[in-house]
Amino acid sequence: MENAGRELGARLSELLRCVRLIKGRRAAIRPGVPIGLAGLLGQIEELPADCHARELAARSGLDPSTVSRAVASLVSHGLVERRVDPADKRASLLTVTPAGRAALADTYDWYGRILDTALADWTPAETAALATALGRLNRDIETTLGHQDNQEAAR
Repeated sequence: MENAGRELGARLSELLRCVRLIKGRRAAIRPGVPIGLAGLLGQIEELPADCHARELAARSGLDPSTVSRAVASLVSHGLVERRVDPADKRASLLTVTPAGRAALADTYDWYGRILDTALADWTPAETAALATALGRLNRDIETTLGHQDNQEAAR
């Protein structure tokens, strides 16, 4: 297909619009994790206990100042605890609080129900194929962009 990249770009744009719709609905009917921060909270949870904000920025691909503001919001909502790193008093260690874990579980359950409803007419094979294809697309985009970053740095 000659314009496959362009067609896929259009579908990804539509997908992003749907994600914004889902997030907007979640924020309107079920406040909890601040809108847009559930993913970051989940990444803190996935990192080793007591992670640094710089690790979170590297993993999320976000600017450190963006991560700092997001973490401050999560802390103010009682979802993340920030403690001084005993090995480096200038750094902070981040840990998801029990309230953060509960809010994250509730958020994931809610998103899961939305997706289960949306995919109700899909076969298990179709759902698995989509999940596999999206995972591959994510990895390939990260590889492509990482490769491009390395080429630009070499110039």
